Amino acid sequence: MDLDIEHLKTWIGATRASRDVISPRLANSLAAVLDETPSLREGDVPPAGIHWCLSPEIAPMSGLGPDGHAARGGFLPPVPLPRRMWAGGELVFSGEFRVGEEVVRRSRIADVAVKAGRTGTLCFVTVTHDYAGARGHVLTERHDIVYRPLETASRRPPVEIDLPLAEQSQEVEASPVLLARYSAVTFNGHRIHYDRDYCRREEGYPGLLVHGPLQASFLLRLAGRMNGGRQPGRFAFRGTAPLFDGGTFTVNAAASGAGHSLWVRSQDGTVTMQATAE
Repeated sequence: MDLDIEHLKTWIGATRASRDVISPRLANSLAAVLDETPSLREGDVPPAGIHWCLSPEIAPMSGLGPDGHAARGGFLPPVPLPRRMWAGGELVFSGEFRVGEEVVRRSRIADVAVKAGRTGTLCFVTVTHDYAGARGHVLTERHDIVYRPLETASRRPPVEIDLPLAEQSQEVEASPVLLARYSAVTFNGHRIHYDRDYCRREEGYPGLLVHGPLQASFLLRLAGRMNGGRQPGRFAFRGTAPLFDGGTFTVNAAASGAGHSLWVRSQDGTVTMQATAE
């Protein structure tokens, strides 16, 4: 596939600003998805990962691409590779979000790069987001997006990852209902999370995929618990393998140096996401 990297690099430096409100309904919806009691009120601290529910891209049905995302070529560069995935990112907190406050997000395309992967050409797009609430700056996020060809990535043997013994672990059912509710609370139309026929016929996956930020939200919440209920100052994560529905997965954590090592493990033992928190 023809990939004009010099043309795609012209998107570097593009910016966009948006505003949203952490309403009690939004915060309690995410709490319910994470299986927490939905009893949050204005002024409370919302669930971990609430920023991924804010300011979603809202396109009319006529403005969607075949995968359910908004058609390419707007704020994000029009990468011609068909498979788009959330590769990972980093969160650096300087404060806390609060239910009821308005949040301003300022986004910037930081980099566009092409690399050779095990399945062929990969294109990485790095986006930075700065979030500010009523009391000032709260969060700087680096968001890594990877575009790849339609290869049989789901059938590749997983990479062996050496991990410590978990000190805390939580089991989560990867049900279609969980995926549907998270897609709803984040206004995510990507068909890989709810359209099983599309997953199998178009993208070659054996089942529905569990969202990367949903896995990261479970890890971020566990990092807070490991930190005595305090939000970590820095949280970095990366996807290592697809996680499919139809079974259970575990969210795990162990102390590591001055912080914590965290990971998600699928029912068959594959590590699908790793993270560090400090």
